[in-house]
Amino acid sequence: MPFPSSPRARSGPRRRSLLTVAPAVLLAAGCSAGSGGSGTGGSRPSAADRARARAARDSRALAERYDAVVAAHPKLAERLRPLRAEVVRHEKAFGGAPVASPSGSASPSPTGSASPPASPAAAVPAREKDALAELAAAEREIAGRRAEALLDAPGELARLLASVAAAGAAHAYLLAEAGR
Repeated sequence: MPFPSSPRARSGPRRRSLLTVAPAVLLAAGCSAGSGGSGTGGSRPSAADRARARAARDSRALAERYDAVVAAHPKLAERLRPLRAEVVRHEKAFGGAPVASPSGSASPSPTGSASPPASPAAAVPAREKDALAELAAAEREIAGRRAEALLDAPGELARLLASVAAAGAAHAYLLAEAGR
């Protein structure tokens, strides 16, 4: 005659199921968290590094675009200075070398490539209102790109991307209001 099972034995997972699942959980945790330092393993850290580098490049290009607008429309310099300073801080937060402000030196930082500053300078609209609208559109585009990138980014980078995307959206709003 078999012994009746106690109600306590059936309330939780069985020992056998825990023994089968535990190695799989440990293996998954080891692969995702510990592969950052290994040579050819883990695509997660390299994807995070690529997202961080792209965000830094986007901030650099945006700072150069601000510089081009200020060069074409010097009257906007006072208005744009705080926004540009934030963009430079964003680049630094992502690990990039910030672009020097034109007011602090004769030209943008020599660490940047020669072709990007020429392109935004040539593309600056003649009217201040249009130049501000273009800056607002650039801020919105980059903020959207960062919001998409944060979905695949690991914790701290995702928080940084979210914060900087929100700041970019606020910049876009301020620029659009200034252009009205």
